[in-house]
Amino acid sequence: MICRGCAGSDTVRVLDLGRMPAADHFPPAWSAIDSRESAHPLAMELCRQCGLAQLADDDTTPEEPRGVEPLALRNQAADAVRTVAESGFLSGDTVLEFGSPHGGSWLGLLADRGFRPPPPGRPASVVLDCFGLMHEGHQRAALAERVSTTASDGTLLLQFHSLAAIVTHGQWNALRHGHYAYYSLTALQRMLGDVGMSLSSAWEFDLYGGTVLVAARHGVRSDTSHTVRRILAAENAMGVCTPRSIRHLQQAADDHVSSLRTWLAAMAGRGQRVYAYGAASRAVALFRRAGVDRRVLCAVADASRAKQGRRMPGTDVPIISPAQLLADDPDVVLLTVADLLPEVQSQFPGLTGKWVVDIADGERQQPGWNKLRTYPAV
Repeated sequence: MICRGCAGSDTVRVLDLGRMPAADHFPPAWSAIDSRESAHPLAMELCRQCGLAQLADDDTTPEEPRGVEPLALRNQAADAVRTVAESGFLSGDTVLEFGSPHGGSWLGLLADRGFRPPPPGRPASVVLDCFGLMHEGHQRAALAERVSTTASDGTLLLQFHSLAAIVTHGQWNALRHGHYAYYSLTALQRMLGDVGMSLSSAWEFDLYGGTVLVAARHGVRSDTSHTVRRILAAENAMGVCTPRSIRHLQQAADDHVSSLRTWLAAMAGRGQRVYAYGAASRAVALFRRAGVDRRVLCAVADASRAKQGRRMPGTDVPIISPAQLLADDPDVVLLTVADLLPEVQSQFPGLTGKWVVDIADGERQQPGWNKLRTYPAV
């Protein structure tokens, strides 16, 4: 394939999940399962030239986002804005945001600091992109557009789920349709250089197991921060832009699927009623590859009303409301998005002691997870 970042032709397959359902297509719960639901190839390619990991050909059609922005993402946004401001990278008074189709915005936080949209056709002193760029099929053109809207003395802020974190923690199911790029800081530095910008600073956050926010400015610069140099050195040491490093995700995928399948079968054999919380895109490929159905997973609860009354694609598992989850009084609840744990523990005290956190092999445990490990011994 042709690289989405540098237009080179030297790419190599590093992760192949076979044919999967589209990650954002949730059929009505009453509908029959159609084999065509799970007929979409899902694979990751790595460009040997620029180091960009990327989605291979995507034959899905994007659907209207149905998710609800989690509290963890809102909290992280506030933390990021505060951190960037304290570091001196929020100069000027105009802001332009390239949003993510999954929702969420930093504009309100910037408005509180006196920022406003620029006049039509004028560049902004701060341009924001939080998880938006990865949804662009033509990466170089999309990045160039963001650069062109940044004032000559302005700052471009880009936040992304770190490829280094994905590899380190075995987060294979970060790969999904509609997410066209998976960035290392090394690859992003090269991409920015190709469109006339340089990295100035970077900040790391725990969200999704490891996200990075970078500040870039026009021109060739030598004043990169210690954090940028440290991250680049760590990525070089782990070989994050090499096929051998990323191919570990294939084994992580197989191990994760096997663990889930074994655990669910054992729980069903004990007569335990297992439900899940979070009809997330990362659960789509996991459930499909594990052959999950209602015999082992009764339902998936989700706060999004747009998902309720539907089912997990490629399965017969219905999506229900949190109220229905509480009414059903499950024996165990599998949390498909670990970052939601503090939020759901606070919202649903009636489920205390029933949570099991789904994390990929190698993903770091957070405080309080010691008794909520993935698929405890049965």
